[in-house]
Amino acid sequence: MDIIVCMKQVPDSEAQIRVRPDGKGIVDSDIKFVMNPYDEFAVEEALKLKEKFGGSVTLICLGPQRAVDAIRTGLAMGADKAVHLDDPAFEGGDAISIAKALAAVIKGLPHDLIFCGKQAIDDDSATVGPALAEILGIPQVVLVMKVEVSEDKKSAKVNRQILGGEEVLQVPLPAVLTAQKGLNEPRYASLPGIMKAKKKEIKSMKVPDLGIGADSIGAAGARTKILHM
Repeated sequence: MDIIVCMKQVPDSEAQIRVRPDGKGIVDSDIKFVMNPYDEFAVEEALKLKEKFGGSVTLICLGPQRAVDAIRTGLAMGADKAVHLDDPAFEGGDAISIAKALAAVIKGLPHDLIFCGKQAIDDDSATVGPALAEILGIPQVVLVMKVEVSEDKKSAKVNRQILGGEEVLQVPLPAVLTAQKGLNEPRYASLPGIMKAKKKEIKSMKVPDLGIGADSIGAAGARTKILHM
């Protein structure tokens, strides 16, 4: 199976957060950043399916140069390669413009299944995964707690969290699934995995590489704007 995981680098949950003087964002120069915890569940589930069916796991991350550290974490866990959307033009984007950029990359890659975390712990919008599915025109299931892919790899039975229990759905592939806590127990990166990660490919892509208009991404393509924090 060719599996894609969309991941994000976020401030560590224990970091001391300070709002910038302009009230438009946070001071990010002196805090620790990590892979979004819900994305760890997404990476782990992708790796488990790869171990069962074969194939590859590709990470896609939109963020500044520092996001390479989070990408390396996913590669050390066992992902095969990564795409890093690294361009100042992406700054100021919201969930919709980010989803458009991710979709532009994914359209050019083989994919049987796409995983995202259910939400990022910094903005908590929980919107990128569903928006990505809508743009790609494929099914989506959110808050996933269990995934069983059929032997022919054409569909999956998915348990998703609902109020007071779980809902079981049958979904054709490819589809977007957003991972919830409880889906699995993410593995720790081993020392050999960390060493191998240093040699794995991270393809850097800029806005012109996506084949979409500059007015679709970053602040220009955002449907929402932060007025004040």
